[in-house]
Amino acid sequence: MSCYEIEALKLGLMNVLGVGDRHAREHAEKDLEGHLEGPIEALTEAESLTEIERHLDAALVDLEETVATMDEDDPEYNYTRGRLLAVRDAERAVHRLTEQGESIFEGLKDAHDLLHETFPEE
Repeated sequence: MSCYEIEALKLGLMNVLGVGDRHAREHAEKDLEGHLEGPIEALTEAESLTEIERHLDAALVDLEETVATMDEDDPEYNYTRGRLLAVRDAERAVHRLTEQGESIFEGLKDAHDLLHETFPEE
């Protein structure tokens, strides 16, 4: 059993953040063998936080549908529900990361404006 959504998210974040951990990449790619399609594949190829958020949301919808159609007696039911919770938590974490990045950007704009107000160009 593997949490394909989380492994794919890790690969997408490695792309976006420039993380070069070859061992972590190889491990995630191995876990995803045979499961690279749809939002999972798109997550692994994401190059921006916006793409990650969009593909993670799509993966979450697919996982919610899977849980909704599973029989509660299925031996994988509880694990799959746990995956759903982990992916929802990851979605919130990525959203916070995006908001923090946007806040840094706005702060830099404000610092730039303040610098020019303090030292006007002639």
